This record gives sequence, structure tokens and C-alpha cells, in this order.
Amino acid sequence: MPTATAVVNLDLEGPRISRHLYGHFAEHLGRCVYGGFWVGEDSPIPNAGGIRLDVVEALRALDIPNLRWPGGCFADEYHWKDGIGPREQRPRMVNTHWGDVEENNHFGTHEFMVLCELLGAEPYISGNVGSGTVREMSEWVEYLTRDGDSPMARLRRANGREEPWRVRFWGIGNETWGCGGNMRAEYSADLARQYATYCRDHGDNTLYRIASGARDDDYKWTETLMQQISCFGCEATPRTFFQGVSVHYYTLGGPWEAKGSATGFGTEDYYRTMVSARRIDRILTGHSTVMDVYDPGRKVGLVLDEWGTWWDVEPGTHPGFLFQQNTLRDALVASTHFDIFHKHAARLAMANIAQTVNVLQAMLLTDGDALVTTPTYHVFEMNKGHQDATSLTVHLRAPGARRRVGDAELETLSASASVKDGTVLFSLTNLDAEESAEITLDLRGGGIGEPVARLLTADRLQAHNTPQAPCQVAPRPFDALKAVDGGLVLTLPPHSFVTVRAPLASR
Repeated sequence: MPTATAVVNLDLEGPRISRHLYGHFAEHLGRCVYGGFWVGEDSPIPNAGGIRLDVVEALRALDIPNLRWPGGCFADEYHWKDGIGPREQRPRMVNTHWGDVEENNHFGTHEFMVLCELLGAEPYISGNVGSGTVREMSEWVEYLTRDGDSPMARLRRANGREEPWRVRFWGIGNETWGCGGNMRAEYSADLARQYATYCRDHGDNTLYRIASGARDDDYKWTETLMQQISCFGCEATPRTFFQGVSVHYYTLGGPWEAKGSATGFGTEDYYRTMVSARRIDRILTGHSTVMDVYDPGRKVGLVLDEWGTWWDVEPGTHPGFLFQQNTLRDALVASTHFDIFHKHAARLAMANIAQTVNVLQAMLLTDGDALVTTPTYHVFEMNKGHQDATSLTVHLRAPGARRRVGDAELETLSASASVKDGTVLFSLTNLDAEESAEITLDLRGGGIGEPVARLLTADRLQAHNTPQAPCQVAPRPFDALKAVDGGLVLTLPPHSFVTVRAPLASR
């Protein structure tokens, strides 16, 4: 059994872990919006104005901080004025990106804002650059956020909303290198400057504008954007056009054309997936390094607004709807990602898992009136204490906790820690599929009180939850730990995720 030591200095605080690293993403794709969030007012499923209440209740338990909408690729063919006013009068459209299905636009701006209010989440709206206009996006910002008398404020009031909403997060396009317009980096950067200029701050609603950024390790794209962040000479003082730069990265277990099954995989497939998941650390480091050259004060945030696993769709489902099951493997991808996100908290401002309901690495799966919480959901719930906490650096020494996977070496232990309101939270993952691992938490600069630990694992890597068996992968109390002088010793089972919460205590 491998042994490891994690040194944590409880009195040396690091950067704050923004709650927005635990953000979510809802696109008009498959059954994410229609059948997921939205069932309509006439549905027998309990709802509030058409919004499904069991989904709202489950997500509120995660302290969901923000929700990105309406896409994704869909955002760059979505025209927001088609989704306001009386629903029966809204024009229909074809969702050419996802299934070539017809949309009735019953879920639009007002419905989304009500959803965010029910969730207690901040809205993150992704605007249309690919097929839209500067005026269209500028007017959407005005419609949502301007008080007083103006054309769009009057239109909003005519549609039943007197007061403006607060909408900080605004995406300037999505994947402009691909489905958002197939642009060159230089052209996309110019458009980002132009659109950001006309996305105005109205009243005290200050926008956080996020420029459509790179995929994977395209550091040149990030550099091109960062060269354009500031406007000198256009005002009395320089200003920043956009406050965030996005990047997208998906974890795959194989090549894009053969991503593999969400549930029918073997141990070697599992290990290849974990190598892919761990790669996000190098990618975030690369983009952060480029940004540091142009923004050493770290005023511009890195926004990973699409991440997660991507498998072949479930047999018998629509190939354009991207419905996949969610196993313990997916949960361990998420727990490892969060440790890496915490490490990059000084630059990483937001992250949004793809996607919230019924699509890709979902939190929730719905089937008629049934709702299932996935293994990934439980990682978010177990980790929610890290939101807006202060990170603590974890020095992990685990020379024996490694696996050779093809040409790569996989570190099989992962850890992070934070402190908030006098409570410390440790997150620990053992990626080894077969072996337990003993890890000593060497706590320095302070002590802790009585710990409470929880475990997420299952008898098989392929274990997942269904309406018939909703708790195959669910957290339970964990007691394989003991207090020692100066810390704790834990024995992590194979393929497991453990959290430990404890009050801080002076020595």
C-alpha cells in the first residue's frame, strides 16, 4: 500500500477560492433546458411558472453560484428578442447545432432570470457574436440592466418586469475559433474589443466581460487576446476592454471520433481518462503564464467556462442530444479538477461544468417525473465548503503513488485544503483503481478539533445511479482515520474521494 504525507500550514493562507469555480452551464441542447429545467406550466411535474422544482431544490443544495446560458454553440445562433413577450407569440427557430430540432422559444430571458432567482445563482449570459450584431448584444444588456427611461427598459416593463436585474457576467461570443464563427484569433480579438465597447455598464451594474478564448493548449490564442485587453488614448485614462478570458477543455478517454462508453470501460480506459483529466493543470498553468506577461497584476481572470468528461452518447438516444451516464469515474475526474482549480485560485476566476442536467457530465438526470443525482453531483456537494474559502497550500509527498499509463506517468493521489469561518476542509482523492493508500496529514501552525469525514466510492469504477437504483454512488460517513500527534492518518480506499471537516484549534 502506498504511503504519502501531505504537509499543510494552517497559518499560511493563500488566495481566496472564488465560489464561481463551482459554476454550472445550461445550453439549449438535448434535454438540458426542455425536460430538464423547463417542463411548462401545464406539466403534472411540480413547477413554478414552468420551472421544474425538484431540479431547483437539488441544485440549491449545492449552493450553485452561477449559471451560464444559453450556450455553448447555441448562443451564437440565438437571437434574444425571439424569446421575450407572450410565449404563444414567440417565433420558432431551428437548433442547427444540436439535433436540428425546432425550438419554440418558451424558455427565454425572463424565464432564465426567474430560474436564477429561484436557484440563488448569478446569471452568466453568453452573447451572440457569430450570427448577431453589436447592436443586438448592446440592447440585451440595456434590456436586462438599465433603469429609468430608455427603449429597452420600456420594452422590459412592457413584458412585465419593472425593475432591472443585476447581471454581471457577460460572455462575448463562444468558441469563435469553431462553432462561434470559425474565426482567426486576430479577428476574434478585434470583435471582442468592439463588442465590449458597446456592452455598457448601466447604473451600478458593472459588467464582467468575458472574451471568447482558446481551446485546450492554444496559448497563442490567449496571447492574441491579452495583447488587446487595454485601450490607451481612447479615454482620459486607460481601461480594460474585457475582464475575463475563457478557455475550454474536455476530458476524453480516447480520440475524439471514438471517445468510448460512459459505463462500458475497463481499467486501462479509466487510467487513460485520469491522465487526460490531470492535463488540465498544465493547461491552466500555460494560459496563466501567458496572461502574467500582459497582466502581472492579475486584473483579468481566466475563465474555464466549459469543462468535464465527454463520452459517446448512450445507445438508443439522439446523437445530437449528448446524453451520457455518469459513473464513479466521472466523479473522480471532478474531484481531481477541483484540487487543481484551488491551486490556480489566484488567476482562475470561474469554472463551469458542462452541463447541469441531462447533457455530458451532468449533475442531475431526469426521466419523466424521476430525478437522479449523479456521482459528480455528490463531489460538488461534499466540496461546497471550499466556496469563497481561503486556500491552504498542500505539499504532497507520495513517491509510491504513481502508475505508468502508456507514455505518461499518473500521480494517483490528489489533495487540496481551505479554511473559512474557523473551519478547515481537506479534500483527498485516491485514483488508484486497485490499491488503498495511507496518507498522513501533517498539520503545522495550528491544530484542529474533532474531524468529521465522508467517503464517496463504490465497488466498481462503472457504478452509477439510476431511477431504479439512485444511491449506488452516494457519500457516507468515513471512519478509517485516526488522530496522531500533529495531524491525522487516513487510509483511502481504491478509487475514492474523501473530505474531512474540522474546526481550527490553537495548539
